[in-house]
Amino acid sequence: MKILIVEDDIRISSFLQKGLKEENYTVDSSYDGEEGLFLIETNSYDLILLDVMIPSIDGVELCKKIREKGDETPIIMLTAKSSIEDKVLGLNEGANDYLTKPFSFEELLARINVQLRKGKSLNNLIKIDNLTLDLDKKSVTRGGQNIDLTSKEYTLLEYLILNKGKIVTTSMINDALWDIDDTTASNVVTVYMYRVRTKIDKNSDRKLIHTIRGMGYKMSENI
Repeated sequence: MKILIVEDDIRISSFLQKGLKEENYTVDSSYDGEEGLFLIETNSYDLILLDVMIPSIDGVELCKKIREKGDETPIIMLTAKSSIEDKVLGLNEGANDYLTKPFSFEELLARINVQLRKGKSLNNLIKIDNLTLDLDKKSVTRGGQNIDLTSKEYTLLEYLILNKGKIVTTSMINDALWDIDDTTASNVVTVYMYRVRTKIDKNSDRKLIHTIRGMGYKMSENI
């Protein structure tokens, strides 16, 4: 599951990113409304955490723009403003929920789970070729056979399949999943990529995870 955080407070954003990644969510982040809008227009998210007081385009206006585009992705507004008028304003522009700072991560996680349950369709499966990823059970099958993945392996595979058809670099994978030191990120990504490819592709004639020389990796039925 992929979440976008639009929050200009770097400390809060980093706290949220760390906590959500530990819960096995894939996370993108932005520090202003204009960049946030760009990410929303170019990616698919399961939920958006949106601060009200952000540069370029404020959170309420960004929420309005998202809904005007017909995007029904669940939005939880985050703000230091606690007045009823402020909450009503955000909800009237299409926000699904409203959380006042300061808040506990446990409370936020509970709110996220509520919105994701509400937004679930009858089909919670992602498929590519004969590989199936169950987002609810966090399970993987290929050709009907269960594939046993560790938590980190599953997170990497989910990131690849959510970005299927796109080239993802080592730094993109590191930023989204682990945020470790750049000097060791390449080796870590290489190791986990090898493990996932071995489990996903080794016994199949049709390879799904491809190395794009000099660029990164791509998950696709075709190179």
